[in-house]
Amino acid sequence: MAEHDRDAALSPSEQATIRDLLDADRRRTTERIALLGRDRDEIVTSSALTASDDEHDPEGTSTAFERAHVQALLDQALTHLAELDLASERLRDGTYGTCARCGQRIPIERLKILPAIKTCVKCASRRR
Repeated sequence: MAEHDRDAALSPSEQATIRDLLDADRRRTTERIALLGRDRDEIVTSSALTASDDEHDPEGTSTAFERAHVQALLDQALTHLAELDLASERLRDGTYGTCARCGQRIPIERLKILPAIKTCVKCASRRR
């Protein structure tokens, strides 16, 4: 194992902390997905019960916007859930905490704030 690889490894206590953070974030995200799914379903159901002439119905455009907004939030939550699952996988296989772009260790402080993150601050700022 190269010295760089040893530096990237998380201690057992750091791994436990990250696992707890990922699990808690996963629970919150799963609950959010369920709530957003119900909201979307209610919007779809209520719009099906009203007139379908969005052009002349003053409520039609706001209903369409609301439905699109909730769907966008739902899509974001689903993407985040997938990112959390990948982070858990990386934690299990020992690659968690290593920047996917440069290979350097991501500081534990950053990982605690954004447990699904895959890049260090330097690489993340280059993307912009």
